[in-house]
Amino acid sequence: MLTVIGIGPGSEAMMTQDAIAALKEADVVVGYKTYTHLVKPLVGDKEVIKTGMCKEIERCHLAIDLAEQGKNVAMVCSGDAGIYGMAGLILEIVTKQKRNVEVRLVSGVTASIAAAALLGAPLMHDFCHISLSDLLTPWDVIEKRVKAAAEADFVICFYNPRSRGREGHLAKAFELMAPWTSPSTPVGVVKAAGRKKQEKWITTFGEMDYSNVDMTSLVIVGNQSTYISDGLMITPRGYTL
Repeated sequence: MLTVIGIGPGSEAMMTQDAIAALKEADVVVGYKTYTHLVKPLVGDKEVIKTGMCKEIERCHLAIDLAEQGKNVAMVCSGDAGIYGMAGLILEIVTKQKRNVEVRLVSGVTASIAAAALLGAPLMHDFCHISLSDLLTPWDVIEKRVKAAAEADFVICFYNPRSRGREGHLAKAFELMAPWTSPSTPVGVVKAAGRKKQEKWITTFGEMDYSNVDMTSLVIVGNQSTYISDGLMITPRGYTL
């Protein structure tokens, strides 16, 4: 059995009971080193296999090989395993290569949901997720999605917004959105949600400071109806009060 587990944004308090149970039942835990560290208190003396960045394919093959040997394997991913996680890659390999492995998926709290709860209620109307990482998606495709989402007035959740290798991607995304986005549009940022160094702040589209945003950050840009009140970011659903 290979169980692909979404462990949430970082704290045990934000993990589902199903995820905790699956970890406890596993013989072997496989994952990116940061994520295996986050679940260390739940793993005990189990075998742990960890890999670094850009080793996703290798990591999935290791997990599948172990499962084919009859071991109960847990592949851990941050947030939800099916949202920018390993669920898709595991299923691609297993189905395309006809591997003899039973795969179970355990959902988790994705970053946008964790961040939204800390900021207020910014996701009360239609919203979308856009990753600004162009490691696997061409930048011209990302640009089209950003412009289309802004023109359609979606609340936009930006994953992988900024890193040392992509310092200008978030600023570029804001430039692309500018024709359809008012400078007064609320923007919320949550950094390291659910972890020890968690930070959050609310600003506006026109006053956005990109310098403190990094790969652990989730950026939520409101729509035309989103507003700030009492330090909270609120997107009306449309009820008549």
